[in-house]
Amino acid sequence: MTEFVTPRLKEVVQQIDYYFIEEIKSARRLLRSLEYNKPFEEDTFFMLNEHTRDTELSEAILPLLQGKNAGIISEAGVPCVADPGSAIVKLAHQFQIKVVPLSGPSSILLALMASGLNGQNFAFSGYLPRERPEKIKKIKHLEQLAVSGQTQLFMDAPYRNQQVFQDVVANCRENTLLCIAKNIQCETEKILTQTIGEWRNIDPHLHKEVTMFALGKP
Repeated sequence: MTEFVTPRLKEVVQQIDYYFIEEIKSARRLLRSLEYNKPFEEDTFFMLNEHTRDTELSEAILPLLQGKNAGIISEAGVPCVADPGSAIVKLAHQFQIKVVPLSGPSSILLALMASGLNGQNFAFSGYLPRERPEKIKKIKHLEQLAVSGQTQLFMDAPYRNQQVFQDVVANCRENTLLCIAKNIQCETEKILTQTIGEWRNIDPHLHKEVTMFALGKP
């Protein structure tokens, strides 16, 4: 979504040729959209994800200790938030390497902004447990926090979102508020906040749709 990119970000990427990334094709596509003008053959791309070992990070940070500029490219628009990257940033702080935050749009904050739920006190819980009993237990716990006044945001894999929706409406109270924000800032974007009781009469069609969920106080 290059329409949300600041001129400063375009300027900064020209100074970097060492990137921590999740996926090579999307990383290169993003750089080209930012008018990156250096040949990729001169760049180093280090794969950073949940499978990256600490020993790999220790080696990956060596070029930064030698003065090289590096950047993290996130698939989610905001590195280290609901996204890999925090481990390398933590390591950078340990070695007193300067860290400069630059971001694209965050689905977490955009969903909260559009939800009408409490934005003064909120928490993001990331992905729900995969096993259904643990997932339902987590949903009920999040609802307790939500009705106490702290908005609870969470997400799951797109192919599990319809089941997440069904578990939420089956296990939460009638008047608890639920915001569903799917495909944020895409042409098919839809954001709607209703009570659980109202959602029981609505099918949001979330299968394989990128979705952010938020529970809030009635």
